[in-house]
Amino acid sequence: MKATRLAAGVSVVAAGALVLAGCSVPYESEVIEDTEITVSWNDIIDNFNTSSTAGNNVANSNVAYMTTASFNYYNDSPELVQNTDFGTYEKTSDDPLTVEYTINENVVWSDGAPVDEADMLLAWASIFGAFEGEEGYLFNHANPRPELASSLPEIEDNKLTLVYDVPFVDWEVQFGVGSVAAHAAVMLAYPEIEDPEEAKEQFIEAVQNDDVEWLTPVADAWNSDFASANTPDNALVNLSYGPYIVEDLVEEDYVTLVANENFAWGPSAKYERITIRQIADPTAQVQSLQNQDVQVASGQPTPDVLQLVQETETAEYYTGDEATYEHVDLTFNNGGPFDPATYGGDEETARLVRTAFLHTIPRNEIVEKLIQPLNPNAGVRNSILQIPGSPSYDDIVAENGSDAYAEVDIDMAKSLLEEAGVETPVDVKFWYPEGNARRAAEFELIATSAALAGFNVIDDSEPNWEFTDTTANPINPHDAVIFAWASTSLALTGTDQYLGTGQPSNFGGYSNETVDTRLKDLETELDEAEQTQIQIDVEQQLWNDGYGITIFQFPGLTAWDKGVEGIAPAPLAPYYFWNFWEWAPTSGAAAE
Repeated sequence: MKATRLAAGVSVVAAGALVLAGCSVPYESEVIEDTEITVSWNDIIDNFNTSSTAGNNVANSNVAYMTTASFNYYNDSPELVQNTDFGTYEKTSDDPLTVEYTINENVVWSDGAPVDEADMLLAWASIFGAFEGEEGYLFNHANPRPELASSLPEIEDNKLTLVYDVPFVDWEVQFGVGSVAAHAAVMLAYPEIEDPEEAKEQFIEAVQNDDVEWLTPVADAWNSDFASANTPDNALVNLSYGPYIVEDLVEEDYVTLVANENFAWGPSAKYERITIRQIADPTAQVQSLQNQDVQVASGQPTPDVLQLVQETETAEYYTGDEATYEHVDLTFNNGGPFDPATYGGDEETARLVRTAFLHTIPRNEIVEKLIQPLNPNAGVRNSILQIPGSPSYDDIVAENGSDAYAEVDIDMAKSLLEEAGVETPVDVKFWYPEGNARRAAEFELIATSAALAGFNVIDDSEPNWEFTDTTANPINPHDAVIFAWASTSLALTGTDQYLGTGQPSNFGGYSNETVDTRLKDLETELDEAEQTQIQIDVEQQLWNDGYGITIFQFPGLTAWDKGVEGIAPAPLAPYYFWNFWEWAPTSGAAAE
């Protein structure tokens, strides 16, 4: 999934006045001295490289959004907004597709080094899988796309020209600088290099000369050295070029960001400090809001949580669907009940067991008991690739095969297990994030239903999402996992990140040649009818293979203290953080 980061629109000064004066308006900070806001989230940052497989999650991206930037961002409509305060991009050719990116000269890292062509070159090397070692891509990017832009880009001062290999439909949201400074990765890999400019020059030279040997330690640093659950000892790890910089981080507790003194190029933040406190339980979040320990609460709500919010006289709140969907994925390669290797390599037997299990998942009951009290119009999501209400959703659902799972069918599940010839009970190690109340409730409903068909669903929960670090855990130890994919853009492509064979976020080891081929076809298909047909073809394979099952679209609930203004929740990640620079104490209110 693509991640968008900081950007913002600001008031436009009359161009004529700037021309006549012959100079630019000096940056003026709007930070209010000694102000602080505390907000809550269900998890906390533990990795400052959000582009890496290990760092690619919402909790990390929320912080990165406030400490970095990109060429564009989504507002709460959502619509894509170009961030000309940061830089510009221009498509200069359709054949081949060529895009020129320019970063404004006043954009600098918090150590004073400019954000420039070296940083864009590092982004190119990681995003497009430019270099390979013995074990695969040097840079363990969450969604490497080597087939899109393999040619070495041309660079100038603060400028990079990217030539695509194909006319990629989502080019506008494909490329960005990211959260890792090129000089930081180099200086972590080669501590003897102490000058950022020297580090940049050596990096550029190595990339241009295809020097894999020199680049390997840099990639190792990029992959691993930016993971930090507490305040980093080395300031290179948490450099910033956004309005804020991380000041203090305490593992599984809180992170405090302070206004970045070197920020002078975009919209100014208002609060001097923002603290994000980890509160996994949404009830506890609202209680903290009531006690004024936090000023914003947002999480995975339950009906009781909504009622609690409605009873909070000191708060405003917003409800609405988010572009995030709950799903259960099965693991194909861990020697468990859904792995063909368990049955001597018999693919069909494993498929029968997978589909039998999926027939037991009580999707309607989950939605009725846990989601409809929050959103009476909520229903089961039946497409893996498209959200309900999208132009192609109904056409895809009509043909993708999801109707076979419209209702729980215990008799069908029993019949499939009998056809597979497996003995019951079948043990299924089921993971959900420990401490997540709604998913704990989902687990209980699933376990109870699956037991009726002969599945023994075992609580395999743990709080740290360890299976998502594919470097440390190349094979998922859990047989089934329940979590959500959060959309960060309206891009048509990107699902190959978790559906494609061998892709970094394919945590279950799923592989299907037709899926791989058709997802690649989607990248360059401009005809909308054919785009829909491609997605139908992909989904027919997924549902038939027993890849997993979709459950519901997330109901969003954000509540905030009436002493805060500027909160405007958005459906895409980073949700209510998207306009953090507009957060401010309500006139006459005290902020703490």
